[in-house]
Amino acid sequence: MGFMALNRLMFKQKEQRRRRRIHNQKSTKVPKKKDSLCQEYDHSEGGKRSRYPGSNLPEDIWCHIHSLMPLRDAAHSACVSRAFLRSWRCHPNLKFTKETLCLKQNACVGGVARCFTMRVDQILKNHSGIGVKALHLEVPDSCKADTCRLNHWLQIGITPGIEEVTVFLRNYRTKYSFPCSLLFGGCGNSIRHLRLSNCAFRPPVGFDCLRSLTKLQLYTVCTTGDELGNLFSNSFALEQLELMYCGELISLKIPFWLERLSFLRVFECDMLQVIESKAPNLHTLEFFGDPVHLTLGESSQVKTLDFKLSYNCSSISYAITKLPSIVPTLETLTLTSFSEVNAPMVTDKFLNLKCLKIYLCAVNKAFSPVYDYLSLVSFLDASPALETFILSVNQNEVKHDSVFGNASHMRQILGHKHDSIRKVEINGFCSAKSMVELICHILENMTSLESLTVDTICDGFTSADARRCYVQNKSKCLPIPRDKILEAHKALRAVDRYIMGRVPPAVKLNVWEPCSQCHAIDVELP
Repeated sequence: MGFMALNRLMFKQKEQRRRRRIHNQKSTKVPKKKDSLCQEYDHSEGGKRSRYPGSNLPEDIWCHIHSLMPLRDAAHSACVSRAFLRSWRCHPNLKFTKETLCLKQNACVGGVARCFTMRVDQILKNHSGIGVKALHLEVPDSCKADTCRLNHWLQIGITPGIEEVTVFLRNYRTKYSFPCSLLFGGCGNSIRHLRLSNCAFRPPVGFDCLRSLTKLQLYTVCTTGDELGNLFSNSFALEQLELMYCGELISLKIPFWLERLSFLRVFECDMLQVIESKAPNLHTLEFFGDPVHLTLGESSQVKTLDFKLSYNCSSISYAITKLPSIVPTLETLTLTSFSEVNAPMVTDKFLNLKCLKIYLCAVNKAFSPVYDYLSLVSFLDASPALETFILSVNQNEVKHDSVFGNASHMRQILGHKHDSIRKVEINGFCSAKSMVELICHILENMTSLESLTVDTICDGFTSADARRCYVQNKSKCLPIPRDKILEAHKALRAVDRYIMGRVPPAVKLNVWEPCSQCHAIDVELP
């Protein structure tokens, strides 16, 4: 609720009071308007005076209304009445950013830093420290608040009853250590969401101050596996754990008593070597980094996995050879690969896998232009229950063995039926011979196939219909290099010549062309 909405509410209640007074005192003349604007709401009624419209409402209701307002509007409304001033001093949501403090984006660096520090000091000085539910401290790059000042801000904001704490230090030069001592004495046991960035986090042995914590997010935070173990020892309510760019983390061990933990994200923790989870209800795992020793325990219930290896590793080969035994309950698998070799044939199976998404993205020419897309059939063979298969290919350079240069020997893989697959989507379809062979294999061996979508453009990981301006009512599509547009038209010719005639009557074929408005170029067809 903004400041204007609050004024409308007050005006409405003023009108209601006026109508009741006229109804009850028909013979009484309306008092003359007073000169002072501040006395506009001062009316005589039964010998009593009302200080402002709606003063008959309980103060806790006005405090609740105040709490729904953004920090800026809440500060402005404190000028309306003493009651609002009291509720401002107990405002539950303290969000300190350049935007909420109205700092000019084009101001000089030193000016932004001084104003940020001054305004945070002033607000916290006037705050009673009572009723804080959320503290969000996002310190600008240029601000050089020392450790004592940061600790002082946190000490005022982190009080018993607080539920959310965010400390985001942008590029802080002096590595700041989050003061765990502030969580002692019951101040931390009400926190449900803790988000830290660009600092150190060192929970000591016997740490039991985050018993209500459900979500922990650490970004570029210095912490070790043992220190996280100290936190896990008493954080029985933890449901979500996110660790990104935690450079000191070598071993991550999640104990079995974290029964509520359902989501784990580990992103580019460069020193990490081991992930061992015994959490019985872990449902979703997202990993990006170098290969690690991954153990999920015999009672693993992981059903959704988003897996990316670093730029010089083959995610598909790792997944097809390692994951069937590590994640036997897997139902949805998303693989992103920046450097790939042909997928090997294996004997292990993903017995429960129903949805497979593969993103092949070239980075620094690490993706081979002669990659054999037909080798992905081995992954389909290893997934007997698969229902949806999505392949997205985004290459920086259009180099491959074109089907138009050598179509005389189109390969076939016999004896490989896929009875469960109903939906297939290929984004970034090109005229590569092996990709045409893959689609021909899909049409000839997927007996339950209902729809096949072929998109000749791939600009990332978005779905096909989100990339067209005429679908999303946008002014323009994203720009695409000319060579990719030319390749898209070659791919359309490949669809007409080699695929159209193979589509069974029961299969719906959707072919997405380049946008006729944004990607229109002169194409010379032979």
